[in-house]
Amino acid sequence: MKPFELDSHMLTLRGVFYPTGHVLAMLPGRQQAEQAAQAVMKEGIPGDEISLLSPDTILGPIARTVGSTDIPFPSPGTEGETVRNLARHASQGEWGVLVHAPKSAAYECVMRGLKGQPVTLAERYRQLVIEDLET
Repeated sequence: MKPFELDSHMLTLRGVFYPTGHVLAMLPGRQQAEQAAQAVMKEGIPGDEISLLSPDTILGPIARTVGSTDIPFPSPGTEGETVRNLARHASQGEWGVLVHAPKSAAYECVMRGLKGQPVTLAERYRQLVIEDLET
């Protein structure tokens, strides 16, 4: 697995976290997140396409991307609320697994790997669509 690095490709034009081409799954703790990442790798996703997101990472650099983007008017999209929801999960000690899966075949591998894992939230970030996933 690679260390998480927030870069401009993971942000909307307004600067909000929106990692197009990725699947993000939240799990109850670090051990469960590591196990889920291992399961995804067993399905064929290379480790350098996977990052673990600690609660501090989500509550820090990722949550800060929302900033004041909703002021003075709410954003027309849901990305701000999605980040706030991730922060709620992280504030309960949950960890994230972020997987780069831009193609359907990679997405299917991720879903097979997450099946049976204690996922509390899973989302697929596609162009203009955040898809809630059931694992």
